[in-house]
Amino acid sequence: MTALPPTTTVVPPAAPSGARRHRRAAIGFLAPFLAAFTLFYLVPIGYAVYQSFFKVERQGTFGVAHDVWGGFSQYGEVFSDSEFWHSLTNVAQFFLISVPLQLGLALVFALLLDSPVLRAHRFFRLALFAPYAVPGVIAALMWGFLFSPGTTPIPSIADRFDLLGPDLVMFSIASVVNWVYTGYNMLIIYSALKAIPSEVIEAATVDGAGQLRIAWSIKIPHVTPALVLTGVFSIIGTLQLFNEPQIFRTISSAVSSTYTPNMVVYSTSSIPNYHLAAAYSVVLALITCALSFTFLKVTQRRAFQ
Repeated sequence: MTALPPTTTVVPPAAPSGARRHRRAAIGFLAPFLAAFTLFYLVPIGYAVYQSFFKVERQGTFGVAHDVWGGFSQYGEVFSDSEFWHSLTNVAQFFLISVPLQLGLALVFALLLDSPVLRAHRFFRLALFAPYAVPGVIAALMWGFLFSPGTTPIPSIADRFDLLGPDLVMFSIASVVNWVYTGYNMLIIYSALKAIPSEVIEAATVDGAGQLRIAWSIKIPHVTPALVLTGVFSIIGTLQLFNEPQIFRTISSAVSSTYTPNMVVYSTSSIPNYHLAAAYSVVLALITCALSFTFLKVTQRRAFQ
């Protein structure tokens, strides 16, 4: 009978103490962010989803209200609410009115700032970005006074065009949003322009390309990912539109309490019906995620090739 050779156990080498220190340091640096992200982002989302499955019931007309499990009944109310879907139609129209002009101006301003023809780059960069530092409520108040016939410094225009009427109020709100956010998007695109290698621009200049040709054939294709990013931000911002129409509602009868989805959520929570408002919020978040993801999938082949 042949004896089997003794088996040997391979012991993996212990991780170097330096690697363990690096892991602990990484965890230590990430811990504050993860704690804040969980506390102020994940927990509120989970709580909103949890609240959306309850509803309020009363014993009689004037009975004490108490929460009971409602399942998907609140979501049934959301999907059958015509005002909510009309508010989504409003923000879709607002997107078509505001965002193309906003991103187009941001691209033009960024190209001008990156052009050697323009002087005083720092002044114009600060001047174009400065409106973003103005809070949305203050900006809406300023433009509201500008559009109101009784307070406007240009009464000839306000008297001729009803800028706060049902036909033009959306354009008025869009002008406020564009004034605030064009400079913000311009700065994102301008940062992408500064990342273009100078050798590429120099080679095109040596070949005889002018500034317009360089902008069209080199700069714009290079900043397409930045344009996609600003497009995603614009989709999210449009669906979250609240401050400007809420302020305009105080000076225009054309803006109702359910003009945008966020105003629907706000007015519902003011009843108060927090469970239905939570259901509105969850549906709005899902719509925002779906539209942003679809926009990225449609544009990523062109933008990131």
